[in-house]
Amino acid sequence: MPNPLLLFSAQIIAILSVLLLAAGYLKTDARAASARVFAIMVVFIVFYLLNGMSGQHIDPQFRLDISRWQLLSQFGMNSISGLFMIYCFLIFQEQQKFPVTLAAAFAVQVILDSVLSALTLFAPEAANSSVAVFMSTSMDVLMLVFVASAIYWTVKGWRADLVDDRRVLRWFIIGVQGALIFTVVFVENFLLEVGSSVYALEQAVLVSAIAFLALGMLLVAMRFDYVSLSNVIRKVVELGEEPEAGNATAFNIDSFNKAFRDGQLYREAGLTISMLAKKLKLPEYRLRAFIHQQLGFRNFNAMLHEYRIEDASTALASNDKPNLPVLTIALSVGYQSITPFNNAFRELKGVTPSEFRKRSAQILK
Repeated sequence: MPNPLLLFSAQIIAILSVLLLAAGYLKTDARAASARVFAIMVVFIVFYLLNGMSGQHIDPQFRLDISRWQLLSQFGMNSISGLFMIYCFLIFQEQQKFPVTLAAAFAVQVILDSVLSALTLFAPEAANSSVAVFMSTSMDVLMLVFVASAIYWTVKGWRADLVDDRRVLRWFIIGVQGALIFTVVFVENFLLEVGSSVYALEQAVLVSAIAFLALGMLLVAMRFDYVSLSNVIRKVVELGEEPEAGNATAFNIDSFNKAFRDGQLYREAGLTISMLAKKLKLPEYRLRAFIHQQLGFRNFNAMLHEYRIEDASTALASNDKPNLPVLTIALSVGYQSITPFNNAFRELKGVTPSEFRKRSAQILK
């Protein structure tokens, strides 16, 4: 059996750390949707930790009685995986529309899991039926899918992030968060058996891991300014030590626009920042810093959308080819399908491409 005092201390450290993280996130950018989702997720993580302190394997002097809050606690715990998925999507898939199928799946999972939790509390016999067990297992698998989706978006969107320090920080925090949440969901739902001889020990290991991670994330977040400053100093030194090339040309906003906008490099389908760096014959880290600091974009894909949608707007407003299909215009400016084009256009212009074309035609009359 784990030491009850150590387990209790780990629970308290984990709770305080995640709450401080949420408070810091909200203080930094309270209007961001990702900050609010993270705060809600943290509250539900606290529910999970408190629920772990109410089990029969907990020493009586440290055991909590949360029986009257059991349904709310279960609802919160059932929502963590889906909220983590939404959180990662908001951070790494900027200007994208959240998949409707995943949103519906999340709603179904939370509702069904809440119903199953209520059956477990008030009708144990019904909760042990073959149908209820099958539904419970299906919802557990769905939670794993949510976390896997979050990790996928983390990997997919990481390279498009133009803020180097933030990329490293998010990779650490979200990557480790995802791995831990995936492990907790898998172990809790598929490996642990409540009341078994190893249940208390394995749950203590999970709680300790959460406490260690949460405290580590808090320390990294507190040291972020120092880390950023160190990286900036390192980049300046690297910049100063680079030999000046005799045929090097000045690189500024005008020269960038001449190559990128006038040369219509943004029209290349599947363009990445590494590909653009090669075309411009620049180190990738220089290009990242330039786009972020000089052009004001935090994400490479956001910059692509800006240039592409502006080009598409000109084509849609033109009277030369009023019947040119919207899909053709989308493909001509670099999009590979109509859906991301429509989403980006609506995000930047506030209307669909067809509505924009109609309004433009009315103005020209």
